[in-house]
Amino acid sequence: MNIISHASDRTSGRRAMPAYARAAGFTLIELMVAVAVVGILGAIAYPAYTDYVTRGRLIDATNALSAMQASLEQYYQDNRTYLSTASATSPCASNSTAKTFTISCSLAAGTYAITATGSGATNGFVYTLNYQSTKSSTMPTSWGGATSACWIMKKGDTCS
Repeated sequence: MNIISHASDRTSGRRAMPAYARAAGFTLIELMVAVAVVGILGAIAYPAYTDYVTRGRLIDATNALSAMQASLEQYYQDNRTYLSTASATSPCASNSTAKTFTISCSLAAGTYAITATGSGATNGFVYTLNYQSTKSSTMPTSWGGATSACWIMKKGDTCS
Protein backbone atom coordinates (compact mmCIF):
# COMPACT_ATOMS: atom_id res chain seq x y z
CA MET A 1 0.00 0.00 0.00
CA ASN A 2 2.84 2.33 0.76
CA ILE A 3 4.30 1.70 -2.70
CA ILE A 4 1.06 2.65 -4.48
CA SER A 5 0.70 5.97 -2.65
CA HIS A 6 4.29 6.90 -3.54
CA ALA A 7 3.67 6.01 -7.14
CA SER A 8 0.61 8.24 -7.41
CA ASP A 9 2.53 11.12 -5.80
CA ARG A 10 5.31 10.71 -8.39
CA THR A 11 2.92 10.83 -11.30
CA SER A 12 1.14 13.99 -10.10
CA GLY A 13 4.37 15.75 -9.17
CA ARG A 14 3.25 16.44 -5.60
CA ARG A 15 4.70 15.25 -2.39
CA ALA A 16 2.37 13.99 0.32
CA MET A 17 2.13 16.47 3.21
CA PRO A 18 1.21 15.48 6.72
CA ALA A 19 -2.29 16.62 7.86
CA TYR A 20 -0.95 18.96 10.54
CA ALA A 21 1.11 20.94 8.00
CA ARG A 22 -1.84 21.70 5.73
CA ALA A 23 -4.15 23.16 8.45
CA ALA A 24 -1.88 26.00 9.65
CA GLY A 25 -2.92 29.71 9.57
CA PHE A 26 -5.95 31.71 8.47
CA THR A 27 -7.00 32.69 5.02
CA LEU A 28 -7.23 36.33 4.06
CA ILE A 29 -11.02 36.05 3.80
CA GLU A 30 -11.29 34.70 7.36
CA LEU A 31 -9.11 37.52 8.63
CA MET A 32 -11.15 40.19 6.80
CA VAL A 33 -14.42 38.77 8.17
CA ALA A 34 -13.00 38.95 11.71
CA VAL A 35 -11.87 42.55 11.17
CA ALA A 36 -15.30 43.51 9.78
CA VAL A 37 -17.09 41.97 12.79
CA VAL A 38 -14.83 43.82 15.23
CA GLY A 39 -15.38 47.07 13.30
CA ILE A 40 -19.16 46.71 13.38
CA LEU A 41 -19.16 45.92 17.10
CA GLY A 42 -16.90 48.92 17.75
CA ALA A 43 -19.16 51.23 15.75
CA ILE A 44 -22.10 50.20 17.91
CA ALA A 45 -20.37 49.86 21.28
CA TYR A 46 -18.33 53.09 21.37
CA PRO A 47 -21.24 55.57 21.15
CA ALA A 48 -23.20 53.54 23.70
CA TYR A 49 -20.19 53.55 26.02
CA THR A 50 -19.66 57.32 25.76
CA ASP A 51 -23.37 57.92 26.51
CA TYR A 52 -23.07 55.60 29.51
CA VAL A 53 -20.05 57.53 30.84
CA THR A 54 -21.88 60.84 30.35
CA ARG A 55 -24.90 59.51 32.25
CA GLY A 56 -22.58 58.70 35.14
CA ARG A 57 -21.29 62.28 35.18
CA LEU A 58 -24.80 63.77 35.22
CA ILE A 59 -25.41 62.23 38.64
CA ASP A 60 -22.71 64.54 40.03
CA ALA A 61 -24.81 67.59 39.09
CA THR A 62 -28.10 66.35 40.53
CA ASN A 63 -26.43 65.15 43.73
CA ALA A 64 -24.72 68.53 44.18
CA LEU A 65 -27.98 70.39 43.58
CA SER A 66 -29.83 68.24 46.11
CA ALA A 67 -27.05 68.67 48.68
CA MET A 68 -27.04 72.43 48.18
CA GLN A 69 -30.82 72.53 48.55
CA ALA A 70 -30.57 70.62 51.84
CA SER A 71 -27.89 73.04 53.05
CA LEU A 72 -30.01 76.06 52.11
CA GLU A 73 -33.08 74.68 53.84
CA GLN A 74 -31.08 73.93 56.99
CA TYR A 75 -29.62 77.45 56.84
CA TYR A 76 -33.15 78.87 56.47
CA GLN A 77 -34.35 76.91 59.51
CA ASP A 78 -31.49 78.31 61.57
CA ASN A 79 -31.57 81.94 60.32
CA ARG A 80 -35.05 82.51 58.85
CA THR A 81 -33.49 83.75 55.61
CA TYR A 82 -31.51 82.34 52.69
CA LEU A 83 -29.34 85.46 52.60
CA SER A 84 -26.12 85.84 54.60
CA THR A 85 -26.51 87.55 57.95
CA ALA A 86 -24.05 89.35 60.19
CA SER A 87 -23.46 86.15 62.14
CA ALA A 88 -23.78 83.49 59.43
CA THR A 89 -22.79 83.04 55.80
CA SER A 90 -25.26 81.51 53.37
CA PRO A 91 -24.25 78.24 51.66
CA CYS A 92 -24.67 80.13 48.36
CA ALA A 93 -22.02 82.72 49.26
CA SER A 94 -19.49 81.08 46.92
CA ASN A 95 -19.74 78.92 43.83
CA SER A 96 -18.67 75.31 44.16
CA THR A 97 -17.85 72.50 41.77
CA ALA A 98 -18.99 68.92 41.41
CA LYS A 99 -16.45 67.26 39.10
CA THR A 100 -17.35 68.63 35.63
CA PHE A 101 -20.15 70.90 36.88
CA THR A 102 -20.02 74.39 38.38
CA ILE A 103 -22.71 74.96 41.02
CA SER A 104 -24.01 78.51 41.44
CA CYS A 105 -26.86 80.12 43.38
CA SER A 106 -28.99 83.17 43.03
CA LEU A 107 -30.74 84.41 46.17
CA ALA A 108 -33.62 86.77 46.79
CA ALA A 109 -35.61 87.62 49.92
CA GLY A 110 -37.42 84.30 50.30
CA THR A 111 -36.27 82.39 47.24
CA TYR A 112 -33.28 80.75 45.64
CA ALA A 113 -32.34 79.06 42.41
CA ILE A 114 -29.40 76.68 42.15
CA THR A 115 -27.78 75.94 38.78
CA ALA A 116 -25.30 73.25 37.75
CA THR A 117 -23.53 74.12 34.49
CA GLY A 118 -21.48 71.47 32.75
CA SER A 119 -18.02 71.91 31.26
CA GLY A 120 -15.60 69.65 29.44
CA ALA A 121 -17.26 66.27 28.83
CA THR A 122 -20.60 67.63 30.11
CA ASN A 123 -20.52 70.92 28.21
CA GLY A 124 -24.05 71.98 27.26
CA PHE A 125 -25.78 70.31 30.21
CA VAL A 126 -27.49 72.71 32.63
CA TYR A 127 -29.59 71.58 35.60
CA THR A 128 -31.57 73.89 37.88
CA LEU A 129 -33.47 73.56 41.13
CA ASN A 130 -35.39 76.30 42.95
CA TYR A 131 -36.89 76.90 46.39
CA GLN A 132 -40.14 75.19 45.34
CA SER A 133 -38.19 72.05 44.30
CA THR A 134 -38.97 72.77 40.65
CA LYS A 135 -36.41 71.00 38.46
CA SER A 136 -35.37 71.75 34.89
CA SER A 137 -32.63 70.66 32.54
CA THR A 138 -31.16 71.85 29.26
CA MET A 139 -29.45 69.31 27.04
CA PRO A 140 -26.80 69.76 24.34
CA THR A 141 -27.84 69.18 20.73
CA SER A 142 -26.31 65.69 20.76
CA TRP A 143 -28.89 64.75 23.42
CA GLY A 144 -31.82 66.55 21.78
CA GLY A 145 -31.00 70.14 22.76
CA ALA A 146 -34.30 70.70 24.55
CA THR A 147 -35.16 72.28 27.86
CA SER A 148 -37.33 70.09 30.07
CA ALA A 149 -39.31 70.60 33.26
CA CYS A 150 -37.48 67.72 34.94
CA TRP A 151 -33.95 66.34 35.20
CA ILE A 152 -33.22 64.35 32.04
CA MET A 153 -30.67 61.70 32.91
CA LYS A 154 -30.35 59.68 29.71
CA LYS A 155 -30.44 60.28 25.99
CA GLY A 156 -33.95 60.21 24.55
CA ASP A 157 -35.63 60.44 27.97
CA THR A 158 -38.62 62.74 28.54
CA CYS A 159 -40.50 64.14 31.50
CA SER A 160 -43.50 62.07 32.45
